[in-house]
Amino acid sequence: MSSQLRTERIAVETLYRAFNEQNPDIVDSILAPEWEDIPLAPGQGSGPAGIKPIIRMVVAAFPDVHITIHDMVQEPGKVGVRAKLSGTHLGELFGIAPTGKKVSFRLHEFHTVATGLITTTWHMEDWFGLFLQLGQFPSHG
Repeated sequence: MSSQLRTERIAVETLYRAFNEQNPDIVDSILAPEWEDIPLAPGQGSGPAGIKPIIRMVVAAFPDVHITIHDMVQEPGKVGVRAKLSGTHLGELFGIAPTGKKVSFRLHEFHTVATGLITTTWHMEDWFGLFLQLGQFPSHG
């Protein structure tokens, strides 16, 4: 594997480690200052600072959160990821009180990387599948 591909793969793996290690600040080493996360979560700010509260929210809702990467497909400057987030729902999530249920849901993400930093992430999570597992959907506030 070329050093560029290896560097880009490590950057993307580090993004998921921020969740697994419950350490939002490590994203500062791998996200470009102008990083775009598409689409933004409700209330999410832009750039690396914007993802940190999201990581904290996920960790609070699922203290044993673990993202398992099933596939990474690469070409220089692009990384596609198929992964699964699993954990036990022990904290509030989008207004849903803790259920104590063990859940998992799929993530599909495409990242662009330049000079070793992730510049854009397009992502789709199976939130519908998660809410079905929890047995309820967030209320419209």
